[in-house]
Amino acid sequence: MKQLLIVEDDPGLQSQMRWCFSEDIEVSVAADREAALTALRRLEPEVVTLDLGLPPDPGGATEGFALLEDILRLAPMTKVIVVTGREDKENAVKAIGMGACDFYQKPLDADILTFVVNRAVRLAELEKENRELSSQGNGTNIKGIVAASPEMLVICRTVEKVAPTDVTTLITGETGTGKELLARALHDLSHRADKPFAAINCAAIPENLLESELFGFEKGSFTGATQSKKGKIESANGGTLFLDEIGDMPMALQAKLLRFLQERVVDRVGSVKPIPVDVRVVCATHRNVQDLIAQGNFREDLYYRISEITLDVPALRERDGDPLVIAQSLLKTLGKQMDRPNLTFSDDAVQAINAYSWPGNVREMINKVKRAIIMADGKRITAEDLVLPLEGCDTDFQLNLRQVREAAERKAIIQALTTSNFNMAQASRLLGVTRPTLYNLTDKYRIETNTAPNEA
Repeated sequence: MKQLLIVEDDPGLQSQMRWCFSEDIEVSVAADREAALTALRRLEPEVVTLDLGLPPDPGGATEGFALLEDILRLAPMTKVIVVTGREDKENAVKAIGMGACDFYQKPLDADILTFVVNRAVRLAELEKENRELSSQGNGTNIKGIVAASPEMLVICRTVEKVAPTDVTTLITGETGTGKELLARALHDLSHRADKPFAAINCAAIPENLLESELFGFEKGSFTGATQSKKGKIESANGGTLFLDEIGDMPMALQAKLLRFLQERVVDRVGSVKPIPVDVRVVCATHRNVQDLIAQGNFREDLYYRISEITLDVPALRERDGDPLVIAQSLLKTLGKQMDRPNLTFSDDAVQAINAYSWPGNVREMINKVKRAIIMADGKRITAEDLVLPLEGCDTDFQLNLRQVREAAERKAIIQALTTSNFNMAQASRLLGVTRPTLYNLTDKYRIETNTAPNEA
């Protein structure tokens, strides 16, 4: 059932408002701020109707506005309908500006109040459905990136914010973490998406050829230069230039790249005529640039030019929950490509995937999953098929929801008791439960209530 919390200090109005609603909405009431916050934590209502005139300021609105701020902070998805007097439109407008969903003016009209509350309930339902549908995807809107961990989702949200701008971006992280995918996302989500994306690996091209590859050359500038040629920078004009492994760029070339970033002009090898270029620059490296600077192998002024925004991509082992999510996605995609679409992971494979450190990150995982699809004899891929060790895996591990819930409850109770200096009344309000319930829980988990608990 949908939960409605009515915050009203007038017992008569409480009763009238309660009987306005049908049986499919469960109505609770609170007469002051403290009772309202306790009910909010315990019931998690979809909608709250809030009278701004609450004690100890029934003639004003200070207590009501303070409670509105608390509700929006503690339960941002809850829809708050502010109840005001007929001559109190100013406070209604202020409440909407603070984040209230709607307002209703006294005196009470059952039909109008029911309509406003039902509309808020429906809005809460639609937003919940939207969140659930969004969570069914990869967790990101970035092509090729599968993530569920908070660490990686922060990176993806940052990419979405940075992409529409033209700031020079440095992406750091271990080999195989998906730095080029993020660079392409910065291009695809920008206004330059329909223009070229030019990528060059600074570590893969010999030093004597890298300059001409980047900046181009004029006919006759060196032996074999039988015609003029654009470099990668010019080829990316209007679009994005991706400099992979920029930490391996020779020092002599770093000075020329710095001039380009400052002036936005290209000097081809053998030419004296600068060519203006409009390009966004994205760089990546698996090396620690600060260490390179300290060793004298990277220009500090170039570092500050290329790192207007820095994205530090976490290694796969640092992304809690992502290894299995990515492995499942790879199994589905690669299984279809290799005509084995119905494969699943066995229990020991799941445990091995979660326990393995993945030193090669996602690139290593792609190789192992692809091999396992080929080598699996039946419909289930084992840890042996993945060539993953079972050492360090708890083979008797079972995911027990009751144990997880009880551990979380115990931790929350201890924290509330510690915060309230073991005042049971205050701790029960913090937890949103009654005092008898809290006593039952402390007995259940054998938590001492008169001395600091021992969590060992």
